[in-house]
Amino acid sequence: MAGRTDAGVHASGQVAHVDVPQAAWALVPGRSGRSPAQALVRRLRGVLPSDVRVHAAAPAPPGFDARFGALRRRYAYRVSDDPAGVPPLRRFDVLHHRRPLDAAAMDLAARSLVGLREFAAFCKPREGATTVRTLLAYSWARTPDGLLVADVQADAFCHSMVRALVGAVLAVGDGRRDVDWPRLVQDAAVRDPGVAVVGPQGLTLEEVVYPADADLAARAAQARAVRTLP
Repeated sequence: MAGRTDAGVHASGQVAHVDVPQAAWALVPGRSGRSPAQALVRRLRGVLPSDVRVHAAAPAPPGFDARFGALRRRYAYRVSDDPAGVPPLRRFDVLHHRRPLDAAAMDLAARSLVGLREFAAFCKPREGATTVRTLLAYSWARTPDGLLVADVQADAFCHSMVRALVGAVLAVGDGRRDVDWPRLVQDAAVRDPGVAVVGPQGLTLEEVVYPADADLAARAAQARAVRTLP
């Protein structure tokens, strides 16, 4: 899979790969006139739980790796600060925040964290793993329906990184912290107890972007290398 997410996190743009013998792939349509890809999607619909759907299937190009071949992953995090609470139809994918939020202050604080940086302050440590990441985009905006939505993009994320980044900026949005506080926490490069890791329900993996087919193998090799700061 392109990304491993915490329990309760959603994905609308997840990508996965699986090795299938050529002979087995050719037999997937059975007696139908469908292509193997069409037949597989239809069959999976009948066996997967109602909250999981496969939208498309296709033979992968040489060198493709769903996880290591990705150039970037785009997440959205949705928050409601409506005093009435989260709209009932959005209760599974929106976090409720009890205090009013300043979207402009949140956006300013979020953008200060973008770049090739040490993200130890926002990651759960894992022995032997680096916490250096390239945060390609992080912004906040209020949508016409009143929700606050974060756009978070990186080449890769470490465990709980997005939810911690959101927690740090929510503290700015409701006035508990100054706009420059998340960047100060980032520069300290150690876990700060003031950074709350928010709940998983507001987080959705929305898109995974890959390079051209000819560059897939090189990208996978690059992604497997340990990241370091210049």
